[in-house]
Amino acid sequence: MASALRPSVRRFATTAVRAASAASTEASTTNAYGIRVSQAQGVVDQLTGAIGNTPLIRLRHLSEQTGCNILGKAEFQNPGGSVKDRAALYVVKDAEERGLLKPGGTVVEGTAGNTGIGLAHVCRARGYRLVIYMPNTQSQGKIDLLRLLGAEVYPVPAVAWENPENYNWQAKRHAERVQGEDPERGAVWTNQFDNVANRRAHVETTGPEIWAQTEGGVDAFTCATGTGGTLAGTTRYLKDVSGGKVKSFLADPPGSVLYSYVSSGGQLKERQGGSITEGIGQGRVTENLKTEVDELDGALTISDEKTIEMVYRCLDEEGLYLGASSALNVVAAKEVAEKLGPNHTVVTVLCDGAYRYADRLFSGKWLESKKLKDAIPERLRRYIVLP
Repeated sequence: MASALRPSVRRFATTAVRAASAASTEASTTNAYGIRVSQAQGVVDQLTGAIGNTPLIRLRHLSEQTGCNILGKAEFQNPGGSVKDRAALYVVKDAEERGLLKPGGTVVEGTAGNTGIGLAHVCRARGYRLVIYMPNTQSQGKIDLLRLLGAEVYPVPAVAWENPENYNWQAKRHAERVQGEDPERGAVWTNQFDNVANRRAHVETTGPEIWAQTEGGVDAFTCATGTGGTLAGTTRYLKDVSGGKVKSFLADPPGSVLYSYVSSGGQLKERQGGSITEGIGQGRVTENLKTEVDELDGALTISDEKTIEMVYRCLDEEGLYLGASSALNVVAAKEVAEKLGPNHTVVTVLCDGAYRYADRLFSGKWLESKKLKDAIPERLRRYIVLP
């Protein structure tokens, strides 16, 4: 009986192998792009190895509207959910390379947003203690998330940068205290605004990725700036690799002085007003931005009305659930495309998703309080689902 079964078993095994081989061939054909990406990525070493290498997404409706290719770098696909994962990794790596951090050491930063979340992920993966100082104007949800990720969080009164009690300076002093108490393991204030390791992250990763993904076909890059790292680092790389052919434009929200600074040729005005966007806009030129600000080809100021409309347009037309800063960047990319004319490729940054901001961006009461509900086209108001 057993001998009679053997031919059938062999035939079944052979058939299964052939079927698997055929399925593999079909999968490789139908998902050729995915297979190539998977082979290139391979297996990464811990969470930090998964930071970067995000896709470029063609925004179909805006591309058709302008006659250009408008591409968004999907930074919400980073492990911590935002572009700030790149800066977080590089400021920690810089501290390690300079011998400021030893195993079990302490990282301290002043941050109101995504950099803290990125640092929390990086510090857990690399075995560091994280201390965050933030303005007490931030939501309890953001504080809770940072604590959930293992950070020690100190909400402090929101005061101007020049005030010694500003959350950034309190973070600096905390790091100095810990360093004095525990020099063996070390402590570092990562200083995201003026630590040029932030800019280096984008010179070494974001810029090269964009150039490779477009096969050198990018004509312009635009994004907003908070610390300045993304705009400056990406601009530096793209300018160098293209021999200056790639144009770079600053996108600025209300309440920031950088649009006027670039447009006026270097006059720094007093900061006035504010914006619904978080983490972007500045009252000064940071060290990260300082070396590249003269390389910019122009600047655009984007109103909150245009930004909130684009939040809803991206959701409806592209299926992209984006935060306000990302939507502002998309508006800027559209306006740069219109400025350059058809048949150009414009790249911007989709900094993060709307998940951390949904209770405002999709709230009828909040939109009315900011006088922004009328900026959303009637056909898109069905997405206002929160009270």
